[in-house]
Amino acid sequence: MDQNNKPDIKPAPDGPYIVKHLKNLADKNGHIDTEETLALCRCGRSANKPYCDGTHTKTGFSSANQAARVAGKQDEYIGKKITLYDNRSICAHAGYCTDKLPSVFRMKQEPWIDPDAAAKEAIIKAVQACPSGALSYTISGTESREQDNKPGIFIAPNGPYVVSGCPDLEDAIWAAGSTRQQYTLCRCGASNNKPFCDGSHWSIEFKDDD
Repeated sequence: MDQNNKPDIKPAPDGPYIVKHLKNLADKNGHIDTEETLALCRCGRSANKPYCDGTHTKTGFSSANQAARVAGKQDEYIGKKITLYDNRSICAHAGYCTDKLPSVFRMKQEPWIDPDAAAKEAIIKAVQACPSGALSYTISGTESREQDNKPGIFIAPNGPYVVSGCPDLEDAIWAAGSTRQQYTLCRCGASNNKPFCDGSHWSIEFKDDD
């Protein structure tokens, strides 16, 4: 892709995501036609989701990051064949890891990750399915996470914008171990780690209008 036409995302202060040069936008129903510049809702209140309709100006939406530690902490889980890393501060709570490999990603257990509980190949697939980039891994000390994804945004049902393929995100403070290749952006308006999703859509029971 021509770098001059690389997708660009600018979180407007107390306003929407201003997205330029985006060719691939989709939701659960498939591809959505795009324009050169889009304003995507991130207050969670627009009546025309995923697009901004100006509601943020009436609801007092704040785009301030209120996370206790913006950069977060990356925890390490050393296994015999693979070492896993996890940053809870950017987890979108999609549940792909716990659904795919509950023997490795063990809810309500400590330590919650057991890197020796499944085949290396299965663990890699589970990590690569992580939409937020909270999970990563190394093999023999070499990080092998980055994937050659097509630039685009997927609108997760009742959840965040899943961004892939390294679109530029302006003025972002990236968490430890995070990747530009794939990350999630809040669209419910409740994340304390804006512009990134922190899973708050679950606790507020955010719902799409359809």
